[in-house]
Amino acid sequence: MADHGTAIEWTQAPGYKGETWNPVTGCDRVSPGCAHCYALELAGRLKGMGQKRYQRDGDPKTSGPGFGLTLHPDKLEEPLRWRKPRMVFVNSMSDLFHEEIPDGYIAEVFGVMAAAERHVFQVLTKRPRRMRALLNSEDFWETVTALCLTHGEVCPATRSALFLPNVWLGVTIENRRFVHRADLLRETPAPVRFISAEPLLGPLVPTPSPLSGTPKWRDGSMATGLNLSGIDWLIVGGESGPKHRRIDPHWVWDLRDACLRENLRRDPDGLDASSPAFFFKQWGGRTPKAGGRELDGRTWDEWPAVLAPAKEVAA
Repeated sequence: MADHGTAIEWTQAPGYKGETWNPVTGCDRVSPGCAHCYALELAGRLKGMGQKRYQRDGDPKTSGPGFGLTLHPDKLEEPLRWRKPRMVFVNSMSDLFHEEIPDGYIAEVFGVMAAAERHVFQVLTKRPRRMRALLNSEDFWETVTALCLTHGEVCPATRSALFLPNVWLGVTIENRRFVHRADLLRETPAPVRFISAEPLLGPLVPTPSPLSGTPKWRDGSMATGLNLSGIDWLIVGGESGPKHRRIDPHWVWDLRDACLRENLRRDPDGLDASSPAFFFKQWGGRTPKAGGRELDGRTWDEWPAVLAPAKEVAA
């Protein structure tokens, strides 16, 4: 199955074409957000259609038909052939930090991303512990640098920086149980750190009391809330599909307002709107577009302030 662009809203930055790139396919469920995984369902359909990349089955308890983890080395150099700048969702059909993917193969993916510096790559994971370990390793970055040089490019990663300026790192956080993923993300070097609260399955932040200003949960619980410190971008969205779980508008409002409060905390004068940017993807429903995208009468398509103008490479 070839990648022919994508309509995913958070890949549609000004000047960039949205794209997906899948040097790996297949995955395993690890948390409630995976329950109705679109990629798993799509893989089953693609297997039935005879798509060669989706013929390995995964464990029925955690995966499914056509969704067994599979490496596709022939897809690795694909971004190097794209001349026009693209915003690339990496492994939309897998998780780059899945425990079965060899460290060396992940380094190969990073080597290509380093060489294809005209593109912006968005890496989203539910396995931030492994991501943190690898991307804080000088040995890993030495391997990435060597692999980048095989493509005739000078790798911008250095021992002091330990990140690529065109590779954004994100984690999925669907309910309060997984807010610790943001802590692991904060401990991972990246030019942009983002959170995808999609599908949003519960409240993530307490709401300040109108009388005391003290944050309190609407349901009266004492759970730890999402800390947006060090986060550059927050994507929020409801679930879609015939079995979609309902999203409460208060969960969305509270996250939007938390972003506004965090910006004010970082700059009381309101002069620096750098982060965290707020992006509302959808309300969800039986189809992705069923509930629309408007929140309080407008769309919220904010991007991280570090997003550079797209630059095309001459043929």
